Amino acid sequence: MEFTKVTTLMKATALELAILTGHLVLYPSGIVAERLAPTPEPSPTAGRRPVLLVHGLVDNRSVFVVLRRSLIRNGRDCVESLNYSPLTCDLRAAAEVLGRRVDEIRARTGHAEVDIVGHSLGGLIARYYVQRLDGDTRVRTLVTLGTPHSGTTVAPLADAHPLVRQMRPGSDVLRELAEPSRGCRTRFVSFWSDMDQIMAPVETARLDHPDLLVHDVRVSGIGHLALPVHPTVAAGVREALDADGTEVSGARAEEPGATSVA
Repeated sequence: MEFTKVTTLMKATALELAILTGHLVLYPSGIVAERLAPTPEPSPTAGRRPVLLVHGLVDNRSVFVVLRRSLIRNGRDCVESLNYSPLTCDLRAAAEVLGRRVDEIRARTGHAEVDIVGHSLGGLIARYYVQRLDGDTRVRTLVTLGTPHSGTTVAPLADAHPLVRQMRPGSDVLRELAEPSRGCRTRFVSFWSDMDQIMAPVETARLDHPDLLVHDVRVSGIGHLALPVHPTVAAGVREALDADGTEVSGARAEEPGATSVA
């Protein structure tokens, strides 16, 4: 059993290093402003809901190259990314920027609602927008990938950065998000991996709130960087966005076991 765990960890680590190398190559392309595809006359019945992708800390939209392609190939004709400023020092400010982008997409496409996929800090930014800035009236489904919903204790020396401090357990932001959120209309689907070394503990990427409609999905065998690029996770994200919410009963649902990608 121990040998199997070590082997799985080694595979996950090797995959993380490979993804990191590839991402460093793509990173410069993600700095350039996104070129939006021409949009037809606004019509709320045209196509599926737009999808907005939100990256994590010290990252940019290039992290979603694979997931974006997967969504487009499977029928999502409006998939866009938000690059918030790398100089952002307050999660709340980033959530306000996200809200303006959501309103712009709604006005441009004619859709009353959008779906959001957030990786790591991006998921927490989107969650703040939904819970604290009335984003639940505009966001149908929020999918988070490796997001520290309860705070992560990894890399204590990084506390010099304000955004890192806001991702620590017990931070002001996380206390706000833990407050009552009755009537929140957004569906939440949180993917968390048992090999995520950025989430400490790994279970912090599960979303646990009594007032939210939550579906937690445990992924086995991959690390933090692999979540936005692994094909199995991409398939799960597509399924989550296409679902009508009937799989969530009460305030919380949980996958029966792990989605293994090892």
